[in-house]
Amino acid sequence: MGFKALCLGLFCAFFASRMYVPIPGDIEEYWKVTALDIFAKTCTFMAVCFESIGTMKYEEVISMLLRLDYTQPVSDEYVTVMDTTFVHVPVRLYLPKRKSETPRRAVIYLHGGAFCFGSFKNTAWDSLNRWTAKKLNAVVVGVDYRLAPQHHFPVAYEDSFTAVKFFLQDEILAKYGVDPTRICISGDSAGGNLAAAVAQQVQNDPEFKHKIKTQALLYPALQVIDCHLPSHQENEHGVVITKDLAIKFVSLYFTNDEILYQAMRRNEHMPLESRHLFKLVNWSTFLPEKFRKDYVYTEPILGRYNYSWPVLTDIRASPLLANDSWLQNLPPTYVLTCQYDIVRDDGVMYVSRLQNVGVQVTHDHIENGIHGALSYTEFPLYLRLGFRIRDMYISWLDKNL
Repeated sequence: MGFKALCLGLFCAFFASRMYVPIPGDIEEYWKVTALDIFAKTCTFMAVCFESIGTMKYEEVISMLLRLDYTQPVSDEYVTVMDTTFVHVPVRLYLPKRKSETPRRAVIYLHGGAFCFGSFKNTAWDSLNRWTAKKLNAVVVGVDYRLAPQHHFPVAYEDSFTAVKFFLQDEILAKYGVDPTRICISGDSAGGNLAAAVAQQVQNDPEFKHKIKTQALLYPALQVIDCHLPSHQENEHGVVITKDLAIKFVSLYFTNDEILYQAMRRNEHMPLESRHLFKLVNWSTFLPEKFRKDYVYTEPILGRYNYSWPVLTDIRASPLLANDSWLQNLPPTYVLTCQYDIVRDDGVMYVSRLQNVGVQVTHDHIENGIHGALSYTEFPLYLRLGFRIRDMYISWLDKNL
């Protein structure tokens, strides 16, 4: 018995040492973030084990865990909550109960989850959308786009676009009492990618009678063509989500083929004909010096593999690839980035490119912030950082929408 206990103790010590990566010392609520990091990486380790023995795929394990956090559309004294569909796309509506003499503002929210996970049903996003509706007396639409790897690009984009297009119809706006001139599209992480791509399409499509007034992108992932930005290098072993994990999920957005994942890890996944696109995501041009630090820009190796995935160069997958004439029609934009975040530089470069073409941009950068902080606003997984980001986002919306 004592020998077994000793073996178990040694295994736990070894496991903990493998899971723990030092957290930057300036992160707020250091020990709580450390605990969250170890918990997340423990779940990752378990998922890898299940996949290794052939029980379940990695992404199926994580999805199963997240489904345990699903909420029901429960109304309260401030907001009526209901689930419905826009065409074929599931949405959750948050309709304020407070009377309004004029049509209300509206926010369309696209959740994060690396294109593979998440739902408006998850507690954190349900809470955020409920809070937004209450604080702004606004109609909020949470969209559940279909997820990878069951549904590859462009399905998530098309679902998001379909829901937005349906909502922008005169009869739908009138039905929910929405002012067609005061509509925002928002999203975090992968949802920020989808929000940016949909906003670009809506603003540049002459067929849309009603346009987006503002867009809010919270630590958005905005490009897939260069996987060696300074933020990728600095946060390779990042808090909660590592570079390898992020690349795994993003590759699943496009294909189940392991070749793409391995090529993206080495930053050798782009074809020769994509060379001209790198000027649009050249971080040595678009990143301020404080983010470039001592890193030296090197062009990725192109044409290493004999495959053809045109989706890698599609602006609907990488909104940063849009040309200047496409970007200049975008509405006032809010971008929030976090220092300790693998996709930090995507957001910072988008800010630079939008400012260069004259778009009004508000950029909040959180020096001690981590990716996904908005997911931690409910007990027991709550961080003050999550509430601070939520309040900054709501404050900007209130002033600009």
